[in-house]
Amino acid sequence: MPGSLLALSSFDPRYDVIVIGSGFGGAMAAHAPVLAGARVLMLERGGWVERGPHNWEPRGAMELTPFYSKETPVRVHQGRRSSTIGLYNCVGGQSVFSGAVALRFREHDFAPDPEILGDSQARWPFAYQDLEPYYARAERLLDVAGESGVDPTEPPRTAPYPHEPARLAGTSDVIARAARDLGLHPFRLPLAINYQNGAARRACQACTTCDAFACAVEAKNDVATAIIPALVRAGMDLRPRTVVTGLVLEGDRIVGVDCIDRESRRAWRAHGTVVVLAAGVLATPHLLLCSGLDRVSPAGHAVGRYLMRHCNGLVYGFFRHPPNPAREFHKQIGIHDFYFGHRDIAAPRGKLGCIQQVMAPPIGLIQARVPALLGRVLSLGVDHVTGLLAIAEDTPQHANGLTIDWAQRDTYGLPLPVVRHEYTARDLLARRALLRQARRVLRHAGARFFYVHSIETFSHAVGTVRMGLDPTTSPLDGAGRYRGVRNLWVTDGSVMPTSAAVNPSLTISAIALRAGEAIVREMAA
Repeated sequence: MPGSLLALSSFDPRYDVIVIGSGFGGAMAAHAPVLAGARVLMLERGGWVERGPHNWEPRGAMELTPFYSKETPVRVHQGRRSSTIGLYNCVGGQSVFSGAVALRFREHDFAPDPEILGDSQARWPFAYQDLEPYYARAERLLDVAGESGVDPTEPPRTAPYPHEPARLAGTSDVIARAARDLGLHPFRLPLAINYQNGAARRACQACTTCDAFACAVEAKNDVATAIIPALVRAGMDLRPRTVVTGLVLEGDRIVGVDCIDRESRRAWRAHGTVVVLAAGVLATPHLLLCSGLDRVSPAGHAVGRYLMRHCNGLVYGFFRHPPNPAREFHKQIGIHDFYFGHRDIAAPRGKLGCIQQVMAPPIGLIQARVPALLGRVLSLGVDHVTGLLAIAEDTPQHANGLTIDWAQRDTYGLPLPVVRHEYTARDLLARRALLRQARRVLRHAGARFFYVHSIETFSHAVGTVRMGLDPTTSPLDGAGRYRGVRNLWVTDGSVMPTSAAVNPSLTISAIALRAGEAIVREMAA
């Protein structure tokens, strides 16, 4: 521990449940215990994201904000390329900057193709129908607006979406008509966005700063807006700007959670009957490995491994006339005709993935990621651009994952995380096939030429502490409990054995709600 940190405080609070992380996995796991009257402590490394007109500005995009932090730098190795990235630290986690798409995994995603699984031994410990009630509950909590019966791969539902989707933007209508002309079946993406004005909430203003931005008017139903305030009112103790540095194990139980206050630099320890780890797909295995908990698991070799992040790519079409003259939000259309493969695509066989509409890239990010003069030139043409996102399911591989560099430490004394990741040839082939189809739709919609961009972020990352039935290959059991530690649960995206090919947030939410109920039942027994 660095000398700048004060000695461990004698402050010794005791809780029924301690939740580490306030994103989808943490907030949803806390929901049932809080409502059951349990004393719940939620620890979050970041602070609240202030909302207002500044969120609409170019510097309000994702990594340009103070909530993207490199105070614990993550070294990433991808083949011969290396880089250093940061992580998002704020109340609500990445949900605050997400694009609000709330899709369920498809029914067959829970029994993936052998071509996807490879030699990973990945297996889901439950079926879609076991998770369906929790999907419905997550949709209600997040007030998802969507339509049923149009998506050709839509899984069975026991309840309709809570709300109807908003009016279709002109750009979205053009893309949808082009897709239908080509024999495809475009559908409205389900979105966790509030479209109704009320006494406590403002409705979506259909601005173009949604995906990658915090919502200036709190119309996006991120968990910092839709979930956490209600939990705090119900009695949950939220401690923002708190760094968790270790989980203290005695026997087969976590007996303490070591923390540091980021402002005072004071170290303190919290105690809880149950500990829920939901710090994120990279931060969760980092903390487990730093705490030596891989050594007590029968599947310790899998902790940090099998990292997946989708094999994503963007294709932007450049139009002669601005495709979005009204400057409206238009991330509204999805295309799933290629999700499980297509007769017209020879390779790869089997599952491919989805295509989703996206808006032009934020000007702030363009100017931040390319040389200054080129960035200014490209930003002038943004109004003539709209795009489609290809999401291909990637193969779980043991070699992909997070390890620890014990020789280097961050400002809190934690050893630094190191990530290694490479796609398989099949992953890249699936993405290429989807991008070809996306380009075909944009061309039919009137695009003159195209720019294709591979996505290298970890915004859709899952895996690293997977659940499963086999205790020798899966660190978590079928409920989300960490094998080898009686009172430790994991509820973020790291629990997923496979990634499917849709945005993971709603599935994370459903799995966390399911785990929260199991924790309540166990505490009541």
